[in-house]
Amino acid sequence: MTLAPDPLTSAATFVGMPAFPTAARAALADSQLRHNLEHATHTIRDKRARVVAEVDDWEELRTRGAALKDATLADLETHLLTLEERLTAAGATVHWARDAEEACRVVADVARSHGLDEVVKVKSMATAEIGLNEALAAEGIAAWETDLAELIVQLGDDLPSHILVPAIHRNRSEIRQIFLDKMAGAGRPAPADLSQEPAELAAAARLHLREKFLRARMAVSGANFAVAETGTLVVVESEGNGRMCLTLPEVLVSVVGIEKVVPTFEDLDVFLRLLPRSSTGERMNPYTSTWTGVSPGDGPQELHVVLLDNGRTRALADEVGRQALRCIRCSACLNVCPVYERTGGHAYGSVYPGPIGAILNPLMKGVGVDEQTDSLPYASSLCGACYEVCPVKIDIPSVLVDLRSQVVDAHRGGRPSVEAVAMKGAGATFGSSRRLRLAERFTGIGTRVAGRLGLASAWSGARDLPTAPTESFRAWWRRTGGGTDSAPGGPGSGTGGLDR
Repeated sequence: MTLAPDPLTSAATFVGMPAFPTAARAALADSQLRHNLEHATHTIRDKRARVVAEVDDWEELRTRGAALKDATLADLETHLLTLEERLTAAGATVHWARDAEEACRVVADVARSHGLDEVVKVKSMATAEIGLNEALAAEGIAAWETDLAELIVQLGDDLPSHILVPAIHRNRSEIRQIFLDKMAGAGRPAPADLSQEPAELAAAARLHLREKFLRARMAVSGANFAVAETGTLVVVESEGNGRMCLTLPEVLVSVVGIEKVVPTFEDLDVFLRLLPRSSTGERMNPYTSTWTGVSPGDGPQELHVVLLDNGRTRALADEVGRQALRCIRCSACLNVCPVYERTGGHAYGSVYPGPIGAILNPLMKGVGVDEQTDSLPYASSLCGACYEVCPVKIDIPSVLVDLRSQVVDAHRGGRPSVEAVAMKGAGATFGSSRRLRLAERFTGIGTRVAGRLGLASAWSGARDLPTAPTESFRAWWRRTGGGTDSAPGGPGSGTGGLDR
């Protein structure tokens, strides 16, 4: 992981992050981080629970959302072509990007064609995914984040750690210090007497950003949804910064993942009911912006839409994993995940952290490519809490298990791991009653030796290594005549008989 403060040279990046177990171990040692995460995630999930409880047909709504997404993904090409046709008819220029490099090139080319050296940005997971800020910086173009949490991350030379609240790992005191130290170098400085009161911090950010909004000639956004039948893009947000970016600049470039398409406005209604309750714990978003092409004299007069693949068709080809493309980026799964709550988002090594990131990243990148990506399907206790809160019913635990098998398969044929050798030996032992009986005789000795020599440290480091019983089940069965005697452990002993 590298960190650098200047948006015109480089920026924080997840490149080079270690595998999840290593990164998580470092995060667990940070008590302040754990406190910040616990407070924030509990607050958000409690709000969500209250507003979801108000909806009598919530489960039916979840089912409808999942079904609509699946039907759209099943005929994705048709809907995307319709979207392109409607966007073009409304005055937009549509670009297709196979990967991050192509998408970043489009945005940089548009900025250069207007002689610009800066752009303002609406919070966008897609642009973070492709490393747009870093790519623009390499071209001498500064990309200024305008979402409050993203601004905190950018000024702090930091990395996002949450889908909805990228600066969730920071507390008010830390944010105040970031503003005092870094705002002046990026524009209007923070007031010298700035306190850590939320209202004052927000006011300082508002004044800092206002000058950027008023001078910006180009903005970059993502889209929460893209309505195929009308060519309408939709952004939902809570601060109003998105509305400023989408209306004031002359040029707008929107980078949109191809899975964001919905066929009709009627379909959009379902997701606008699911998303705010699941994400911010609100009945509706404070700002819902929609735009359809170019309107003379109103808003940006040049609109570019980049339809981004970047591994999405790879995920679509996975029969089990394709359901991950239903994701509407609400982050509900992060807020209930016991693993995320303790490690935070940086440990996942991606802009998509938590349970959804643990499946999206391997699905879009492919397994067997690097150790960090291969570690993500194991970053879960498989408790199922993520599936219970997902507004579009993504069965994340099932996808995780399937991806684990894919990771194992991807590494077959080379030098076998210790785990693979152990499992092969266990299979051979359990496959023969004679070998199993022989192994039982040495179980007690074997576990004691393994414990003393640290041979099972990878296992016992996260769980208890059980002590072998002094008597095997087979021996007990023979001694008690199949559990019929009144000897200790028999039916008349009150110690459980066969349940033992």
